[in-house]
Amino acid sequence: MDLSNLKPAEGSTKNRKRIGRGEGSGHGDTATKGHKGAQSRSGYKRKLGFEGGQMPLYRRVPKFGFKNINRKEYHGINIQVIQKMADEKKITSFTPEVFIENGLVNKKELIKILGTGELTATVEVSAHAFSKSATEAIESKGGKATKI
Repeated sequence: MDLSNLKPAEGSTKNRKRIGRGEGSGHGDTATKGHKGAQSRSGYKRKLGFEGGQMPLYRRVPKFGFKNINRKEYHGINIQVIQKMADEKKITSFTPEVFIENGLVNKKELIKILGTGELTATVEVSAHAFSKSATEAIESKGGKATKI
């Protein structure tokens, strides 16, 4: 082995254009950017969704419906879940903190109690909203539904 046998390790070099490194490289002068125009200049950025002057897709596609910016998004918890927790963990008072501790909701989510399932335990539930059927089910068993 001598200096004439040395080669770089496989995959250590790339066969890429070295642009803007003088005329002799074949990629000097305009550095493969063509002549004049915004794209040849430094600092050029194409707008997101720009299609060369053609009407962009997001403007061609028809838009439908209405998006209410003031909408409150609630995370629903059914009565059957409350009943299951009351049976398994012997909980009688349900607050948002209890739901967060048990991994049912995240800290910033609003909670709505929904009426799916059957409730047999007497529980006190405090949440941000209740459905009519949930309120009736809780209060019919002697429980309390408190809106926060």
